[in-house]
Amino acid sequence: MLNTLTRAGLAALTLAGAAFLLTVPGLAEPAAPPPPNFNKGDAAWMMTSTVLVLLMTIPGLALFYAGLVRPKNALSVLTHVFYTVCIVMLIWVIYGYSLTFTGGTSIIGGFDKLFLRGVTGDSPAATFSVGVPLSEIIYVCFQMTFAVITPALIVGAFAERMKFSAVVLFVPLWVTFIYFPIAHMVWYWAGPDAIAEAAKALAAATPANKAELAAKLEAVNADAGLIFGWGAIDFAGGTVVHINAGLAGLIGAIMVGRRTGYGKELMPPHSLVMTMIGAALLWVGWFGFNAGSALEATGAAAGLAMINTFVATAAAALSWLFAEWLIKGKASLLGALSGCIAGLVAITPAAGYAGPMGAIVLGLIAGIVCLMFCTTIKNMLGYDDALDVFGVHCVGGILGALLTGILVNPSLGGTGIMNYETGKIAEYAFDTQMIAQAKAVLLTLVWSGVGSVIIFKVVDILVGLRVTVEQEREGLDIVNHGERAYTM
Repeated sequence: MLNTLTRAGLAALTLAGAAFLLTVPGLAEPAAPPPPNFNKGDAAWMMTSTVLVLLMTIPGLALFYAGLVRPKNALSVLTHVFYTVCIVMLIWVIYGYSLTFTGGTSIIGGFDKLFLRGVTGDSPAATFSVGVPLSEIIYVCFQMTFAVITPALIVGAFAERMKFSAVVLFVPLWVTFIYFPIAHMVWYWAGPDAIAEAAKALAAATPANKAELAAKLEAVNADAGLIFGWGAIDFAGGTVVHINAGLAGLIGAIMVGRRTGYGKELMPPHSLVMTMIGAALLWVGWFGFNAGSALEATGAAAGLAMINTFVATAAAALSWLFAEWLIKGKASLLGALSGCIAGLVAITPAAGYAGPMGAIVLGLIAGIVCLMFCTTIKNMLGYDDALDVFGVHCVGGILGALLTGILVNPSLGGTGIMNYETGKIAEYAFDTQMIAQAKAVLLTLVWSGVGSVIIFKVVDILVGLRVTVEQEREGLDIVNHGERAYTM
């Protein structure tokens, strides 16, 4: 009995001693770090921007495209876009985010965040400012809407003749092998905090550890996508979204073949009212696309992107409208709407880098150049890009990506490019920046071009790309979906 009491007393003393030791500074277990102090204004703005980008796709892009096709194919286009939204959202959270925004190689990320492992409301994602993180779960949602709209743009190129089963197979393959690698190469980097901290440590280094810290800074800078590492800039997706999707659309249009009767029969838009509504929704949603890409609710970045999205779009719409009026003798609503989209595309990579006057010049050029590609060049080459995905998105994206390298120049009203090692705007070098921009454009064209050819060929072998002539004449709404957009 005594031994039992003695053992109980010793145990109590041991527990009491342990409790006392835990109160002694330096001996207690380290407390878990507090969650990041996220800015509620930034969070609210980014959630709003995310919804605006979704608005661009459904209903914006869906209505814009549906109005441009014949009435027997309107539901087909709507279904293609809506399917794309749903399937890409699921792919994104399962493995797309991980492949795009984790380390791995300079070409593609890894599987560290497969099924959003480790992603919570308290895990931070980097912005473009040191010490200003964003909740990663919001960042996942925002970038998901970019992944959603990009393949949805492609379906306009082969509208009115491609099988729904082919679209069902093509979209997952394309986002996996084309979109995710390009997005990783252009947008993945270690973030400003990692670079600034490594540079600060190197500045305070002693001779004994200077080499080690210099190697650490070099490793942090090297933890980036290939195109980002070249120094190319793309604020909101000129390469990732528009060049990427636009070229895939052209390849699809060529490989699927022309619509039956193309060049012989009239194929006018069945509802320019619907297209006008879609274009207006696209313009409104594009503020989330461009201004949201600042990742913060600030005037210096988001505000600049916002005003550029206003003025570049207006300039492009007017330049297309008046150029068409001069050439054809009539100013069409379709021309103004097409110019509107061309301006939105062209300003996308430059939205947060160009000054407003530079944005206007970019818009004016984009309207005329895209008009030429959608009319003269298209007619000369004879390809059937049904809704001018290539002429507007790829051509406008190339123009915007290249001119971004010029308009970012502070002497032209641009913002310059931040050097996070020094905490100052880097000195602008025209030749260096333009070479980086050109390399980014060329790599995107090659990756998207070659990859899209392979994917379309695989889909053709597995399920076939297009419907029969009889089915095409009947209309894809009835053939593929058993529905009609309109009843008499």
